[in-house]
Amino acid sequence: MSQPSPWQPWQGQSVPQPQPWQGHSVPQSWQSGASMLASHADRERAVDVLRAGFSEGRLLQDELEKRVARAYEARTVGELGLLVADLPQGPVPLPAAAPYVPHVPRTFLPVAAVPKTNEKALGSAVCGALCLATAGLTGIPAVVLGHTARSEIRRTGERGDGLAVTGLVLGWLSIAGWALLLLLLMTVSIASK
Repeated sequence: MSQPSPWQPWQGQSVPQPQPWQGHSVPQSWQSGASMLASHADRERAVDVLRAGFSEGRLLQDELEKRVARAYEARTVGELGLLVADLPQGPVPLPAAAPYVPHVPRTFLPVAAVPKTNEKALGSAVCGALCLATAGLTGIPAVVLGHTARSEIRRTGERGDGLAVTGLVLGWLSIAGWALLLLLLMTVSIASK
């Protein structure tokens, strides 16, 4: 045998409830304003809660339609409260033990200062890249700037270590190329005498 389900306010049947103006005792829930007549704004707030519950998947379409119809027919705030009693009516509160941490959108957070790139490291990389175009004449400045930049980067925490290393490698390759060329010329001049 199935037991009858309890009455729900959106089912459309009205359950006779004692009204305070009829001389009946006032239930505990009405003492907090539940018997107060509902305004249009109260009904709209209840409908908003119902629609949010539907969009979250808490209500079926036909159940939403029945509850919305009952919300617009409701006379008291208590009736509206019964329609939305099984739905969350706002953000879930944080537990009392957890400290309150306000959520600040990333847009309004302070921007962390990004360390700047060391200028000498940039100069070292440029001089190293120009070694081919200048036949190696910018190799020595690339090495000097690269070593100076790496020591400044270690001391100040600036960015650009990769640029300094690039300038050093290209500069030392250029210097090694010139040294090899001079060694070859000296060997040829000694061998020709």
